[in-house]
Order: sequence, then C-alpha cells, then structure tokens
Amino acid sequence: MFYTDGKLQYPVRVENPDPLFARALQQAIGGVEGEIRVAMQYFFQACGARGDPKFRDLLMNTAAEELGHIEMLATAVALNLEGAPLSLREEVANDPVGGAVLGGINLKNLLSAGLSAMPVDSDGVPFDMSHIYASGNIAADMTANVTAESTGRILAVRLYNMTNDPGMKDMLSFLIARDTMHQNQWMAALEELGGAQEVFPIPNSFPQEQENQEFSYAFLGFQNDGSEPVQGRWTEGQSIDGNGSFSSRPMQPLGEKPNLGRAKPNSGAQAEQL
Repeated sequence: MFYTDGKLQYPVRVENPDPLFARALQQAIGGVEGEIRVAMQYFFQACGARGDPKFRDLLMNTAAEELGHIEMLATAVALNLEGAPLSLREEVANDPVGGAVLGGINLKNLLSAGLSAMPVDSDGVPFDMSHIYASGNIAADMTANVTAESTGRILAVRLYNMTNDPGMKDMLSFLIARDTMHQNQWMAALEELGGAQEVFPIPNSFPQEQENQEFSYAFLGFQNDGSEPVQGRWTEGQSIDGNGSFSSRPMQPLGEKPNLGRAKPNSGAQAEQL
C-alpha cells in the first residue's frame, strides 16, 4: 500500500522559466538514467526479494522515495514550460528557426501534455522498462543499483551545471545528495551481505568446483600481434573474492571453425545450401 499527502518531498521553485531546460529535465524523468527507471527497479526488486525481510523494506522505501522524485521533476518541468510559446507565430516573429522547434522544447510536452511533464526522455521517447534489472538475487540487484545511482548522479550533476536558476540548483542539489546516499546504502547492503569475499562471485550459491576454474581468474588478451595483455590489478595478486589469484595470458582459439551442416529442405534456403 502507498500513501500520499499531496505535498512535495522537497521544495520546487523556478524563478526564470526555461522551456529548453524543461526538455533537459525530461531525461531525469524518463531517460535510462532517470527516476522512473530506479523507482520501478527498486519496486520490482522488492516484490521479488526473498530471505531477510529488511532488504525488501530497504528497497520498497527507496522505491517510494523515487516516486516522490518523479513528482518533483514533473512539477519542475511544468513550471519551466510556463515560458513556452503556445503558437509557432510567437517565435517565428523573432526567429524563424527557433520558431520551427518552439525554442528547442519537445513538441510532445505542448501537443500531448498541455505544457506538462511526460514519462519520456529528453527526445520524447517513452520509457519502456527495458532497463529494469530485478534478478531475484539480492547481491546482483544491489550491485546493479550502485550503477543505476551512479549514472543518475552523473545526469543530475550535468543538469545542475546547465542551469543558473537558483530554485533548480537547490532542487538538484537535494537530488544529488540523495543519489550519494543511495550509492552508499546499496554498497552498505553488500557489505552487510558479507562484502566482496562473501558476495562474489554472484551467485555465491553455485559451487565453483563445477566451473572451469582454469579460466575463473585469468585475464585473456585478444591482441593478434603477439603482445602480452594489458597489465593491472586485474592480472596479478589475489582475486577480489579471495577465492583465487589473478593471471593473464594471450587467448588462443580452443575450438574449431563451426560447421552447421546443410540446410533443411523447405527451410527457405538457397539450393546451394541444401
């Protein structure tokens, strides 16, 4: 069950409406780095979380928070669109090129939403849920969440640097701070699950003796000039999970050229393939 009291999670004010910035803010709503993505990701992870119920609560509470962020950003989009022209003529009179694209705003915000936000990215492409990662493995989900919050914070920082509006900077500074917390909380959850030496490799429930351990910790180089693979922390010393030692070597083909045989009759192949 969800509750709402009709109030914003954090104040949203726009001192100088900017329709072009409204379009940029749409990326934070419906872009692959945006709030719809993380809200739905955490929600479905929570719905499928098995084991200690505190991880479900952690995910569901954060999903609810992200819904509030969508509301904040949608409000910011609408307030920024207050300065948008309602007809092409308003802009054509000053700048024919600018008028053709309504000063850079997405026409969907005008034509389909009446100067309001939509569940789309900055190009007007609807968010289709293809970037929702909910694996049913709590460690894999937490790891994916660190990436989600990292890309979200990158976007928020870029938006912060795009605007000079004090209200927008204030709102974005709050969202950036929450991204900082969320990155840390997911990493803290991984630590509580046992840290790198207990969590990885994911899933840690699969017996490693059943994998081909010759390749478990070997960095493979695919240069064709005989040179050694690039060296780094990932090529020597103990593996991060503590279960082996890194090594490196050039990779040689271990299989043969594939031969699929002849095509089946009536398969639509050419006569030469049969």
